[in-house]
Amino acid sequence: MEKNHVTKNNAFHIFLNASETICHMEMKMPGRSNKINPVFVEDLREAIDVMLAHQEIVGVILSSGHNDFCVGADLDMVLATNDPMTINNLVKDLCLEIRRLETCNKPVVALLTGSAFGGGFEIALACHRRIVLSSPRFRIGLPEVSLGLIPGAGGTQRLPRLIGLQPALESILKAKILDEKAALSVGFIDEIAGTQEELQEKAEAWIENNPRHRQPWDQEPLKSLESLPHSEEARHIFMMAVAALEKKNAGAMLAPQLALSAIQEGLRLTFNKGMEVENRYFLQTILGQQSKDMIRTLWRYKSDIEKQEGLPHIENARIKTVGIIGAGMMGAGLAVVCARAGFRVILKDIAQKNLDHALERCSSQCKEEVMARIEAVLENQSLASCDLIIEAVFENLELKHQMLQEIEPLLKSDAIWASNTSALPITEIAKKSLRPDKLIGLHYFSPPEKMQLVEIICSKNTSEETLARCLAFSKATRKLPIVVNDAYAFYTSRIFFAYIMEAAELVAEGYDPLLIEWAAKKSGMAVAPLQVFDEVALTLMVHAISESERYWGKYESKGLELIKKLVALGRTGKAAKKGFYDYGGKRQIWPGLKELVAHQAKNQDITYLQKRLMLIQCAQVAQTIELGIIKQNRDAEVGAIFGIGFAPQTGGPLAYMDNYGLQSLVTDLEMLSKTCGDRYAPANTLRQRAKEGHRFNE
Repeated sequence: MEKNHVTKNNAFHIFLNASETICHMEMKMPGRSNKINPVFVEDLREAIDVMLAHQEIVGVILSSGHNDFCVGADLDMVLATNDPMTINNLVKDLCLEIRRLETCNKPVVALLTGSAFGGGFEIALACHRRIVLSSPRFRIGLPEVSLGLIPGAGGTQRLPRLIGLQPALESILKAKILDEKAALSVGFIDEIAGTQEELQEKAEAWIENNPRHRQPWDQEPLKSLESLPHSEEARHIFMMAVAALEKKNAGAMLAPQLALSAIQEGLRLTFNKGMEVENRYFLQTILGQQSKDMIRTLWRYKSDIEKQEGLPHIENARIKTVGIIGAGMMGAGLAVVCARAGFRVILKDIAQKNLDHALERCSSQCKEEVMARIEAVLENQSLASCDLIIEAVFENLELKHQMLQEIEPLLKSDAIWASNTSALPITEIAKKSLRPDKLIGLHYFSPPEKMQLVEIICSKNTSEETLARCLAFSKATRKLPIVVNDAYAFYTSRIFFAYIMEAAELVAEGYDPLLIEWAAKKSGMAVAPLQVFDEVALTLMVHAISESERYWGKYESKGLELIKKLVALGRTGKAAKKGFYDYGGKRQIWPGLKELVAHQAKNQDITYLQKRLMLIQCAQVAQTIELGIIKQNRDAEVGAIFGIGFAPQTGGPLAYMDNYGLQSLVTDLEMLSKTCGDRYAPANTLRQRAKEGHRFNE
């Protein structure tokens, strides 16, 4: 379609169609994407001025010159800005400009030729129609609460007025990201076009047929919501939302609560007054500590890891065929992960029934073309063509040595051997290897099909090339890799072990199990410790403790004795339908726990329980830094949140310690080490940082 160029600035190219009646505003910032920053907002103001100066224009088409429509706020800018008020003023200016566009008395169509997130979606919401160019890559949503913020450019006010209260609450409070079909179904978008030509035709036709279109909230008389905000139905919806938030994180995460308040209060007012309410709550989040910590870890650190900043790169990883040894739940899950990524997979086990169960699990999750890439075998020789072996057998050093000695001689000289062990030192496993430089740890989390993190463990002999190839492999399988040095239990398993064992210790000391679980939730932990203990199985932990004694010495505690009593009673965890909880019907704490505990603690203080559960993890994190297991702060933060569900609103354990105050932390750890045991003793590196007044995240 012929277009006449009018002008351009840093962020926008302005065109008119051949008849000069439709203005095309194309967002095209320098770089690879459109991000909202001061340049974008100022150039949007200028572009709107240019459009309004042309009286002959009857409609506006807003589009993008990049692959995505707009990815939202420039988070690098947010992190680099010391004054949060600067960000708040920027958002206010953005709101003014998109409101000008929305009320310009001309129909405005957003052409979404790529994804729109956060502020990008809010700009599209201010347009009178949203048409998407069909693509499997397309995603749209308001993810702000996942970064400790709330939508600040009208999302809390436009979305519920547009699609209704219930679906808007679910979308905003859960930070939902939708594909094109789901977006069309819920009302995020209005149409889907198959081609660029169809996209333009639909936009121009809609403008022609709707010359005086106004938003529902700008029409007279005002169009009502499906459920008026003061109605009985709306009150019920809001009460259910409050209850759901309390159940999920017990008030630990501030942003969802403030988003809910912005919606509830704003919908009772006119749209413009509602925008003032939203801005007030947005300011609370942008000034709060949670957003700073969450953006740093969940955006900056996570992005650096995804880009593998500071890590070895390799152009060709030379991995096409992956062998997986062990067809249990982990092995089957890894087969799915690898096959979905396009790798040929050879799944090996010693029992046909295990292979049959694994293939059944794979087929329930994979399309036929993906399943065609998975081959199940019983004999070792079939693994000879593999470029990468992932060993996922039972957690036993002798067994892992046996697998290595039987299979490694069959492999190609440059094949990598990776152990999926969650604790056994890679250096110990490598003692029986013919090529220790090509042996590495790839610790996946269960279930690997859903869990994003992979912990890569380098032994003293692991080569940089082996690491680079495994990093490339993790990227190809869409995993988030942290790289740590070798030691028993590495990083994540140490923290997880400390967390759930401390919960067992508290139960054995006579603290109410329900209060223990609630204390973890109020601290922001993703999963309560006794619940997750049951999920991993009590027998597995007893075995892990037995293995750990090779490296850590004798382990004795009231918690361990309690676990052994439960196992002796057949209460081995969720798989057995009984552990700390009963699973016969509704999941509930087993009443018989009290009979196994000698006495009940008198002071059932939830603050004390929170301190115990969180500080035992901090003590372990500090130990991993002192031992050199953790190489970079980003790996400690991201690994804890994505691996074991450490309270995400804190930004990770290092940020948690910073905000606690390192001197206060050392004092409290010393106190706990005297009353509860040496496991709380603060590491020397922590003492030194506290003494010198340093933080982990400066």
